[in-house]
Amino acid sequence: MNMTKLHNNRDETRTVQSVERALFILETLAEAGVPTTITEIAKKTNLTLGTTHRLLYTMMEMGFVEQSAENSKYRLGIKAFQIGSAAAYFKDLRSAARPVMEELQQRYNETVNLAILDGREVVYIDQVESTNIVIVRMFARTGNRGPAHCTGSGKILLAGLPQGQLKDIVYGMDLIKYTKKTITKPELLLKELNRVKQNGYAMDLGERDEGVRCVAAPIKNAEGRVLSALSISVPSSRVSAPFTNDELVNAVKDAAKKISIQLGYNVY
Repeated sequence: MNMTKLHNNRDETRTVQSVERALFILETLAEAGVPTTITEIAKKTNLTLGTTHRLLYTMMEMGFVEQSAENSKYRLGIKAFQIGSAAAYFKDLRSAARPVMEELQQRYNETVNLAILDGREVVYIDQVESTNIVIVRMFARTGNRGPAHCTGSGKILLAGLPQGQLKDIVYGMDLIKYTKKTITKPELLLKELNRVKQNGYAMDLGERDEGVRCVAAPIKNAEGRVLSALSISVPSSRVSAPFTNDELVNAVKDAAKKISIQLGYNVY
């Protein structure tokens, strides 16, 4: 890996040199595939031995790099493996979900979302948008974050947490009031999440965005743990409450179940 060449192809005013160098070292270790000496690492990254040693030491402290006690060679650590596994997981999840999301969007021509939980927020990792002239213009976009307490996806993901963890998160949340329908009391939110868990779906009836209805259902893994949420968002002006409560609820639940089965979940 020619680090000088890579530098020349980048706008260095927008990068942090030490981070860039550390990432080059990780790439070098990944490409090597075997434990590597510090001399080899320095040579392949065009770094001095001193700089290479300092960066390796920092990454060892963080768990991204390990050093063999037998020959002092370096290899990728467990943290690097965890991050790589997480990236593969999201790729597999999106690959399994995408065809089902497209099928759901084509069936109703409404926006379909895929989201995960990150702390007290939902993160939207994929979306198939409606082609209607009047579409739901929400904060939800791929890569965006949103509040978990007032979104269908967020409520599904919170309801899937262990009870003790759920209470800690809910009582630590800033339950911001977005509309007159937003739940802002922890006790009421816990009651709502209990109902969500029992019913197997969640609804957001204008709690985050006025005039928007959202139905969400859980996607589970082989162990039955909730991994992500599948949701469909519709404008209340176009879709009636009875249609949402019956047709869309069943459609989203069935679609989420279909994705779960592909991920190894046993519905029986």
